[in-house]
Amino acid sequence: MRYLLGIDIGTTSTIGILIGLPDNVLGMASRPVTLSAPHSGWTEESPDQWWQNVGEICRQLLAQSGIAASEIGGIGVTGMLPAVVLLDNQDRLLRPSIQQSDGRSGAEVLQMRGEMDAQHFLQRAGNGINQQLVGAKIRWLEHHEPAVFARIDTVLGSYDFINWKLTGEKVIEQNWALEAGFVDIGSHKLDDELIAFAHLPRHVVPPLARSHDIIGAVTAQAAAWTGLSPGTPVIGGAADMIASALGAGVTSPGDVLLKFGGSVDILTVTDTARPDPRLYLDYHLVPGRYMPNGCMSTGGSGLNWFVQHFAAQHEPAAREQGMSLHHYLDTLAEQRPAGSDGLLFLPYFLGEKTPLHDPDARGVLFGLTLTHDAGHVWRALLEAYAYAIKHHIETLLDIGYPVNRYVVSDGGSASTLWMQIVADVLGEPLSRLVGHPGSCLGAAWTAAIGVGASTDWNGARAWVTLKDSVAPERAHTDVYRQGYQRFRQLYEACRPLTQQEAP
Repeated sequence: MRYLLGIDIGTTSTIGILIGLPDNVLGMASRPVTLSAPHSGWTEESPDQWWQNVGEICRQLLAQSGIAASEIGGIGVTGMLPAVVLLDNQDRLLRPSIQQSDGRSGAEVLQMRGEMDAQHFLQRAGNGINQQLVGAKIRWLEHHEPAVFARIDTVLGSYDFINWKLTGEKVIEQNWALEAGFVDIGSHKLDDELIAFAHLPRHVVPPLARSHDIIGAVTAQAAAWTGLSPGTPVIGGAADMIASALGAGVTSPGDVLLKFGGSVDILTVTDTARPDPRLYLDYHLVPGRYMPNGCMSTGGSGLNWFVQHFAAQHEPAAREQGMSLHHYLDTLAEQRPAGSDGLLFLPYFLGEKTPLHDPDARGVLFGLTLTHDAGHVWRALLEAYAYAIKHHIETLLDIGYPVNRYVVSDGGSASTLWMQIVADVLGEPLSRLVGHPGSCLGAAWTAAIGVGASTDWNGARAWVTLKDSVAPERAHTDVYRQGYQRFRQLYEACRPLTQQEAP
């Protein structure tokens, strides 16, 4: 039972890791995922592509590692949530998945708020009535794709779907069910009334599992596709950001993880649940703890958008200096002052999730003059995400959650400039991680707990170390305090206009 497999069903890629106890990485592999946006505000993917990727990744990892498939003691799968995967009564996919960042169901959210008291729902379900709920997406299908809605026989999340393909067992993991709006936070059980509120019959929602529960074993059919050994235990799995936090060693109350991926996630650990409509509430993987968190609609995806559409003229210079375009733009922005000479960005390209929950919010570049250049704009965009993080931290403190230390991870944390800006805006040091392979590590370690290979929830720290601490520059305190105030004011000033223009 020395070897464990972790798989991450991510928004932009599927990633697998094979670890060996006590602290070895035998291999990692990834495959890209196609994110589709057929209409404004929509985000969809192909679950069949996820499964295709899983098969290829497992075969590659086994070939690279040289170990026998029978030596793998357990499998954990993590993924974005709450993506919505629908099957008919013949177990056929009904349509592409509707992703967690999808913003099509604003009207359905308003409808739901008119049918149930928002505070009652919050206290019962642990999360507010917003577009993150699976029920809002299901109601959208009822209104706009009635033929699909009528054929729904099973609803699953991203990693639940892969677990089903691996084991033949239909189970939903506790955090997918919680963010879906199907769990009574008091009893920690599926709630018939909450499921009915989504306009779903009770039988389409599979049984609930904890993250480290063994839900089944690899079937002969799945083994033939993946190269895995039939009978290998598979656990319930984990939400990607929760698995990432476990891998980062964020396990003590007051720890905060800032996760700079395609979106920016802000997560903290607490011993108590205090439902608040501004943020999401999840279970921590450590039993008895919770992980209140926020998630922006964009992050790295917003930076990538700017690079793709507005930075081509800098490509020759970046190539000449052996830099990526992102890094080259960082060097330009470093030469611009804190506050970007008054330039201000609202990074709400897909609307915004927490803490605004405003699908009508839009990106805004404010204060542009002929003296500004690409370095100013890039810096203003980095500062915008830092301001949005500060908004989340203020919300956590307002709810009453402690905030003691900050750990940063994922691809965006490699940008020294971006991390310096975030530290300056927060006025607190940031600890950067080295060797953190992402959510797949947390999934593999949860599998280790589930199959009894370890009893130490902090054991994943063996693979990860803290690289350095980015200290805030106090000279920037006043500039960024004023910038943050203007950032919040700009959103409020634009809000009536964006709501007026919303379809």
